[in-house]
Amino acid sequence: MDRNHYLAVDIGNSWYKVLASDQGEISEYQMPNAIAIFDEAFYEEPYDEEDVIFEENLITEVKSNAIVDKRESFYIGKAAARQRNVSLTSFNNQKAEEDRTYILLFGIAAYHAVQMNEGETEINYEIDQLAVSLPTTQFKSRKTLLKDALKGTHTIIFHKVPGTEAPKEIAVKITINDVIVGAEGACAYLGLTRDIETLEISDDALVKDSKKGIIIGDLGGDSVDFVGIKNNKPVASVEGEQFGINAFLDTIIQKVSKNELYKFDSRSELEEKLYAGPAGWYVEPFAGVRKDISKYITPQLKSMAIKYLELFDRVRSSSNEIKGATRYIAVGGAAKLAQRQIQEAAVRWNDRGRPIELTFPQDLEKLNVIGLLILARMNQLKKEKANDSHHAITPKG
Repeated sequence: MDRNHYLAVDIGNSWYKVLASDQGEISEYQMPNAIAIFDEAFYEEPYDEEDVIFEENLITEVKSNAIVDKRESFYIGKAAARQRNVSLTSFNNQKAEEDRTYILLFGIAAYHAVQMNEGETEINYEIDQLAVSLPTTQFKSRKTLLKDALKGTHTIIFHKVPGTEAPKEIAVKITINDVIVGAEGACAYLGLTRDIETLEISDDALVKDSKKGIIIGDLGGDSVDFVGIKNNKPVASVEGEQFGINAFLDTIIQKVSKNELYKFDSRSELEEKLYAGPAGWYVEPFAGVRKDISKYITPQLKSMAIKYLELFDRVRSSSNEIKGATRYIAVGGAAKLAQRQIQEAAVRWNDRGRPIELTFPQDLEKLNVIGLLILARMNQLKKEKANDSHHAITPKG
């Protein structure tokens, strides 16, 4: 059994998706990309602490060289989404340079450490390999910055922790020994083609198709990360675009607020409705009053689908390395939400004489984080083999 501790984090503009592996046992989490400054003066004590769910009430203080402002405490994730001063991601945000990235990432890592050490209020948790993702537009120039910021020891303090004695705090010291950064989209290819346990090739047919060329379009919050695969490796000439579902979500939220007098707490609340399917496309601005919001949702998903295919067509036409690609694969949470609209738009694309036959694989919204966990395990294995070789050639005495 693999005795190492791995953490794989897909740093999404809408959601952070996480897979943690501790001595072979895998845990899965996801958290809205939302933070809000915590102010003790406005904190509302719960009537009954037993009703408080820790995961939904994370108040964090981060002590780390990775962040600039070390004095503030923050609500993160679902707790932040409920606050009036919630901060969501801005367009074209630079993940490696923003405090929110580290506050959220360390926060969710510390939450996992608490789950692994129930009842303890001072925890030391060591991560052998952390694998994180960056958009293809930021990967080449920002990966070293992100890696250097994440390595080392960081302290996270959770405040107002339900079920703990005064001062109701849990302190988690996280030590990250090694970091590997993967490009969004390329990680999805790993998730598609390798087994998460054995690390062996699990889809020979897809690897064979890569000889002619594959294009993966990872549609996320603020970027669509296109990756060209040739001979089982990413090609350098294919890169993503600043385009994603968040702008369309914001339009839906604005229209619903204006016309139906209902305010969504965050994009994540709307996305949860979208995942539920058309049967859940309604809001209740007042008790007993139900308003259908499908008329705001469907046009936005259709617009996004058309633009997604336009960008797919542009990518396959612009790269000499990937001309003649035989497989087009849609991945990402936004692609799952708009799968029907993308498929309908693809039919019209075919009628225009430029067919784009898209594959929508199983777990398409999780493939990046699955690929990141595979990447972490592969990197640790490579590291251990290098150490073994070094020890084997080092003379004794």
